[in-house]
Amino acid sequence: MNVVRTEKLEGTETELEGAATTEVENGIREFVRNDVAYLRRPGESIEQNSEATVNNLNSLIQRVAGTSLSEITNLISELESLREWLHAEGQRVQREISGYAHLSQATIKSTRMIAENVAQWKRSADNLRNG
Repeated sequence: MNVVRTEKLEGTETELEGAATTEVENGIREFVRNDVAYLRRPGESIEQNSEATVNNLNSLIQRVAGTSLSEITNLISELESLREWLHAEGQRVQREISGYAHLSQATIKSTRMIAENVAQWKRSADNLRNG
């Protein structure tokens, strides 16, 4: 299992699939060898050998499932971290947009005030010229 994790860190996805496939194939070979081993051992009963085969198969399934479960657990953990980061970034973006909206409104108000003042000065200047 450590070999698979090392390859995962250093290898490509194809290498990972190859490593997982090899582990499963080796487990199946071991299972078949143990399954027919009772034919070569005259002293053991079929019942005892069947129990050993079932135990070997269970062990194989637990190893394969254990790797998958740990990978799923790691993925869930990474996704939760990503969700928290995205939530924090969403809040930050909302704050920034709100700040820009307030700045925009203040700019519009200031521009209107300046335009009104310039219009008043222009009227005053026109009154002085005409007056």
